[in-house]
Amino acid sequence: MLTRPEAKRIWLRAQRLDEPAPFGAGPAATRAAIEHLGYVQIDTIHVIERCHHQILYTRIPDYRREHLREAQTVDKSVFEYWTHALAYVPTRDLRFFRRAMRRDWRCHSGGFGAVKREDLRRVLARIRRQGALTIRDIDDDVLVDKDHEWASRKPSKRALQLAFFQGRLVVSERSGMLKTYELAERHFGWEQPPPAATEREVEGYLLDRALRAQGIVSLDSICHLDAARKPAVRRLIEARVRRKELLPVALEGAGKIEHWVCPDTLDAARDAPPEAVHILSPFDPLVIQRKRLQLFFGYQHCFEAYVPKAKRQFGYFTQPVLVGEEIVAAIDLKTDRERGTLLVQQWNWIGKRPRRALKQRIEESLHRFERFQLA
Repeated sequence: MLTRPEAKRIWLRAQRLDEPAPFGAGPAATRAAIEHLGYVQIDTIHVIERCHHQILYTRIPDYRREHLREAQTVDKSVFEYWTHALAYVPTRDLRFFRRAMRRDWRCHSGGFGAVKREDLRRVLARIRRQGALTIRDIDDDVLVDKDHEWASRKPSKRALQLAFFQGRLVVSERSGMLKTYELAERHFGWEQPPPAATEREVEGYLLDRALRAQGIVSLDSICHLDAARKPAVRRLIEARVRRKELLPVALEGAGKIEHWVCPDTLDAARDAPPEAVHILSPFDPLVIQRKRLQLFFGYQHCFEAYVPKAKRQFGYFTQPVLVGEEIVAAIDLKTDRERGTLLVQQWNWIGKRPRRALKQRIEESLHRFERFQLA
């Protein structure tokens, strides 16, 4: 039986939240972090720094936004695609997404059915002839009525998005949320795209990615928002258990939910991590799987940006605060970019730890976060 503190230590070790600069410094740290985590989610909300930058800053103290641009646009060591959401993914893993590009693109938007072949051909031909472009570069579209909530009124934008999900185009650069699209073969310098991984290889990839970034895994945590793969992943787990490559473990409070670890991972459960302070994005890999977060940390995070203001309890864009191996607070933050300051809209304490010493340390971390955002 693994106790809850032991399980948390394993997960924090896997997430590299238990040491000051686990990926080193400089631009190379960004590539290393994304390769270890498997993906870093992208989100449009800009109340404070966008989540992909915050997730990297949390693990790379000297992180700069240009480091991510260098990885995407110059080194081309990361690319954008869909995991459980839009994310930065290591380019070394691209072949595991080729099947989705061929087969699963229809599930990403109901608006793709309205894309006409001539619109798709025209957009691809224009990029092939004139080079990479953004949607702002297309000024000759005739606007049409939306037939889907997330659809664009520009037919060319839908065509760009469709070609992106099909893997024919890649986001070669991003400025805020403005994306530049380029032909995938020209961006990566391919003569031929990498061959698609088999379904069995994709299942192994998902399991290995989860073991690396989560330490202790369940079917839900491996197949987050991908329930159709659970039966096949379970068979793969059972095969590894028979070969003694994985161990089944009972987790305190988990009831009938099964968990597994690699044998050498259990060493991480022994020692408590240093009392580092981390302000966590609600899209951080430690937070995004809400049921798992509650099971391990006893904290139920509610993302209230989509909750009516009168019904919010913790605030519009609340950030869990991790100190050591405990979530001790949830702080609603907002950046006032005109005045150059980070605003604490609401401070909520979690748990029963003494607050006076914690508050000073959290405030110091908030000042560092403020300097990062406004640099």
